Amino acid sequence: GDEVTMKTNLCYDGCDLVELALKYGTPLYVFSKKMIEGRCSEIREQFIKRYEGSSAYYAGKAFLTLAMCQIVEKEGLGLDVVSGGELHIAIKAHFPPERIIFHGNNKTRQEIEMAVDQGVGRIAVDWEGEIDVIDKVAGLKGKRASILLRVTPEVEALTHKYIRTGHRGSKFGIPLERIPYVVKKSLSLQNLNLMGFHFHLGSQIEDYRPYIEAVDVITKVMSDLRDDFGFVTKELDIGGGFGIEGFEKTMSKPISYFVDPVMERIKARCSKFELPMPSIAIEPGRWIVGEAGITLYTVGAIKEIPGSITYVSVDGGMSDNPRPALYDAKYYAEVANKMGRPKDKIVTVVGRCCESGDILIEDLAVPSDLKPGDILAVFNTGAYNYSMASNYNMLPKPAVVFVDKGKDMLVVERETYDDLLAKQKFIFNV
Repeated sequence: GDEVTMKTNLCYDGCDLVELALKYGTPLYVFSKKMIEGRCSEIREQFIKRYEGSSAYYAGKAFLTLAMCQIVEKEGLGLDVVSGGELHIAIKAHFPPERIIFHGNNKTRQEIEMAVDQGVGRIAVDWEGEIDVIDKVAGLKGKRASILLRVTPEVEALTHKYIRTGHRGSKFGIPLERIPYVVKKSLSLQNLNLMGFHFHLGSQIEDYRPYIEAVDVITKVMSDLRDDFGFVTKELDIGGGFGIEGFEKTMSKPISYFVDPVMERIKARCSKFELPMPSIAIEPGRWIVGEAGITLYTVGAIKEIPGSITYVSVDGGMSDNPRPALYDAKYYAEVANKMGRPKDKIVTVVGRCCESGDILIEDLAVPSDLKPGDILAVFNTGAYNYSMASNYNMLPKPAVVFVDKGKDMLVVERETYDDLLAKQKFIFNV
């Protein structure tokens, strides 16, 4: 029996993860292409096809590469970008610009020029002064820019304070009481086409009720604007932030859990105020990609402090996953080359960065024969790991591999030490 367990490696979409670690090295980001496509397809079936005029934008900040742009495009979703760099990747991947929405609380003039030049579908205005810049840029280029106004609906979502964005004190969006003024101003500018509104409540929200509250706020605003200025809202973008499975491996809620009650409420409110139903958009990022990612590490130093704690060090850490250090994010892991063995030892998994805060997982149960060289697989690392990775301690960023039905595809090469020096200059001829 032991022989069988000895050979039991963790597989993902038909690929042996231990073999992938040997082939590409570690740390390694591994993504299931099928799982990403499955999430996109669920959004198509349960939201886009069910609700007329609705659309979904993938929030690129969660994880954006050329290959990811290709998948999102093929799956028929739009793309939400927040910087010139994200827009640049999309353009390089031949993503249709009319399916792009450009967000950000401080877009530079250069980024706005780029967005107007490329013909992005929507620009989400985040502060009052931005409409003047967009109007001026569009005018100079002989174009009309379609905009949404990002409203702060003053709703508190139950999530970490660093990832709450819809409350009154948020750095994002236009305060409610300023909306009538900004709408009036937008309507007076001839190079702008005001389509409607956008709100985003935060990240990792596990309950649909905050969205309902926000919808109640925004539909009242829509009704007032129609009465006061005759402005009829054509589009309403309710953002993203739909939470995914937590540390204890509970499965994520289906997209219908969030969108169905919200759509019902929007319909009821529009009918109450005798408003036409606007087109509704959502912006999931983590929900699409979070659970599709696994990060592989090689175990190195193991330190047992008698009567206290056992530290298991891996060859990555906060440089490739800063989230535990940033906001106490919780992760779960398995020893990929020792599956099916009893886990009779509790350890704390730490990274290799020179920071006491570089702790990836506290109190993880592992087999007692864990050794240096074993492969640790950390789950649910698809969102905000690759995209937030840094070169702290001059660590090269890991490679990214997509797996699909037993095949592996390299989509981002591992950085080399020379890559880290590519932009550096000497100042003396020594």
